Amino acid sequence: MMQKKVIKGALLFNRNKSEYADVLIEGGRISKIGAQLNIPGNAEEINGENLWLIPGIIDDQVHFREPGLTHKADIASESRAAIAGGVTSFMEMPNTNPAALTQELLQQKYDIAAQSSYANYSFFMGASNDNYDEVMRTNPKDVCGIKIFMGSSTGNMLVDSHKTLEHLFANVPMLIATHCEDESTIKENLQKFLLQYGEALQPSMHPLIRSIEGCYLSSSFAVELAKRHNTRLHILHISTAKELALFTNNVPLSQKRITSEVCVHHLYFSSDDYISLGNQIKCNPAIKEISNKEALFPALLDDRLDIIATDHAPHTLAEKSQPYLQSPSGLPLVQHSLNIMMEFVQKGMISMERVVEKMCHAPAECFGLKDRGYIDEGLYADMVLIDPTEQWKVSKENVHYKCGWSPLEGKAFTGKVKRTFVNGTEVYNSNGGTFLQGEGKRLEFGV
Repeated sequence: MMQKKVIKGALLFNRNKSEYADVLIEGGRISKIGAQLNIPGNAEEINGENLWLIPGIIDDQVHFREPGLTHKADIASESRAAIAGGVTSFMEMPNTNPAALTQELLQQKYDIAAQSSYANYSFFMGASNDNYDEVMRTNPKDVCGIKIFMGSSTGNMLVDSHKTLEHLFANVPMLIATHCEDESTIKENLQKFLLQYGEALQPSMHPLIRSIEGCYLSSSFAVELAKRHNTRLHILHISTAKELALFTNNVPLSQKRITSEVCVHHLYFSSDDYISLGNQIKCNPAIKEISNKEALFPALLDDRLDIIATDHAPHTLAEKSQPYLQSPSGLPLVQHSLNIMMEFVQKGMISMERVVEKMCHAPAECFGLKDRGYIDEGLYADMVLIDPTEQWKVSKENVHYKCGWSPLEGKAFTGKVKRTFVNGTEVYNSNGGTFLQGEGKRLEFGV
């Protein structure tokens, strides 16, 4: 493998501009960018003609299920799927088994990733009602954040003690990421629906049980806590029009203390899709009626919503095929998030420059990520070459998730990831179907 390589003549998307350029990679980093670079000495030449070159996508919310739930996913399988979708860095959630609630358990996940990950990695430290001291031992320089479930979801890590929440918001010196759904609202709604429908509950009732009001009550409480304590708060997977009033666009992202994320499935699906997909799109917070989806997009474009992520959360098809109440929440998305957003580009709803901003630049800014998120000289060479015209269909044969299925099966997309580079090394090539493991590094923070 040559140490020096140059990507020639691709259309480069970076910092809200697009231009044709050559990119020289040396020692795992981007060493030079320019038109028709003349490279002395031996360099592997990669033809980027008719291709797009973007920074590697940074997905700030995934569930890779290791340890303890590896029958449905693991760090190796899901990071492999990630690089096939152009995701070069991920931040993974603590609701594994056991949950990452101690520094030792958190470190175990880093040790697994160091051996098996195909992409760069970081893991959230989990908060519970009674692990405050462990949370406060977290190093902000090499952990992406503290995750608080302010509503229960898969793997019960609910923090429902107001005293604990006050304590955490007042004292945690780093980013707190929250899952916001009000538990008492959900329980009350569920009881009503059980009385009316009993075991005949359907997936289409999910957004009525895990309701708009339940999301807003919890998100507004998180914002109130953060404002009171000047906490660095990041609210995950915003799914309702009502919650958008909680966020601002009057300062640049780098100056925001309260930030937000929207996930591709809340932009793409609506409650109408429960008819054909049922439990396959059951997730928390729920995919809601179409008016919410239609409100999320303008908020993304005007910067009230800061980041696009996936909340990739795989389960086996057998688990998802159970009756509504038994079927777990979550769907696999990390391989296909770029394609979903490129479809919106093709429809004229968003520019490719803005997609890159929201999936690559903004996560780096939001989390203070060191040396990643842009195609800039001196930064790590995490990059993705895309053929914007290649047409293909999602099928069981080309899905790389360990769970082996996607709610997008049968869906035709235009645009395909051709090659993915992590720290300057080609880790994925679609032509040969080749994958390379072990090039990912632990993400560093503190910019």
